[in-house]
Amino acid sequence: MMSSRRDWLLEQMGITQYTLRRPRALQGEVAVSLPEQTRLLIVAEVPPLLTDPLIRDVLQAMLMREDEVAVLTPDQLAMLPETRCASWYLGIAPPAALNGSQIASPVLAELYHNAGAKRALWQQISQHESDFFTDPARS
Repeated sequence: MMSSRRDWLLEQMGITQYTLRRPRALQGEVAVSLPEQTRLLIVAEVPPLLTDPLIRDVLQAMLMREDEVAVLTPDQLAMLPETRCASWYLGIAPPAALNGSQIASPVLAELYHNAGAKRALWQQISQHESDFFTDPARS
């Protein structure tokens, strides 16, 4: 009851209250770190397994190994320090703030049964060919 009175008083005084977007960051859950060899982030509400046949096919076509891919949830992505890395968003909208090539597709279950969505994914991958099909460390 005390906090609602305080909230009301602050509102009457025109004071804006802010809420933390990532309160877990203050509870010891700090930034997510990526291995140095990471070339691709896959971001999804329900992270897919890298052993999924469709994921494997896409990674193989992109000439990427599993150890070059990190799978994150949107909350983990928010805790990621600034990095330049290609990213694939499964079923979520890409954030504008991330550096690197970004592709987006429906969730994996829909991607399996939607030829148009698969075609759109391949078109996006082709647009960013230099980021996905080449690895400067292998040259």
